[in-house]
Amino acid sequence: MFPAPFELPFLTLHSRGKSLKLERPCLIGILNTTPDSFSDGSLFFKFDAALAQARKMIEDGADWLDIGGESSGPGSTDVSLDEELQRVIPLIQKIRTESEIWISVDTWKAEVARQALDAGADAVNDVTSLRGDTEMAKVIAEYQVPVILMFSKDSSARTSKQDSDYVDVLDTLKSFFRERLEFAKLHGIHKSKIVLDPGMGFFISGKAKYSFEVIRRISELHEFALPLLLGPSRKSFLAGVSQGRSLNCAERDIPCAAVSGIALWQGVALLRFHEVGQGRLLIDTIEALKKGMKN
Repeated sequence: MFPAPFELPFLTLHSRGKSLKLERPCLIGILNTTPDSFSDGSLFFKFDAALAQARKMIEDGADWLDIGGESSGPGSTDVSLDEELQRVIPLIQKIRTESEIWISVDTWKAEVARQALDAGADAVNDVTSLRGDTEMAKVIAEYQVPVILMFSKDSSARTSKQDSDYVDVLDTLKSFFRERLEFAKLHGIHKSKIVLDPGMGFFISGKAKYSFEVIRRISELHEFALPLLLGPSRKSFLAGVSQGRSLNCAERDIPCAAVSGIALWQGVALLRFHEVGQGRLLIDTIEALKKGMKN
């Protein structure tokens, strides 16, 4: 008997008068305006190219855009505050004049978050889970916007290639999120504003087996009764799925769709994807399967 899908509770994210009902999975398009992006060869570093890509993602069915001006993968380099602001603020401002799509800024810097929110962003995606900048929690509490808290084995703004080992990786994630949720609460961030992201790839470990284990058991994170976000798109743990080959970033799209489908079936509410057209088809297919089981 095919296992029944996890039924998403009708959670709603609120951001300064806007709301996003998670009655079905939300598709987040990844837009990196950086010269050292691991996934897209920095195709969208220039403003015009980034804006064209944003428009394409919206046309292809994105529900949300996640815009970042600083890479966080292994080997990436620090970006100054002024440079990061220059990369993301004009883009957010321009997109907001054209669309009401949800926008998050992918940053760990409180001042970037503040200016992005003033420019029209709706949420903050912090890969350090409020550890990178002591002022970030204050900004989130002040603006009362959603924040994505992501697990990372490293507390810095970018991850390493360290081969971390775990007795039980899900127990580690749960312990991490409990501590971060308590931290957020103590700093005035309401639980209803929080989305949890288990990380993936090097953010968990250089050993791929741990990312796959998180995918297999991701439903265990529903104990927090919060929306779960998954961002496996083109991550390193997918590179070795085919014996004797090392898949480049573009070749990882099919393995990514496979693990994403399994996670969606287990109740992941937000899916973060580079290829928005593929992500839209994937979510629609999973939803059709769910609907078919109910009929």
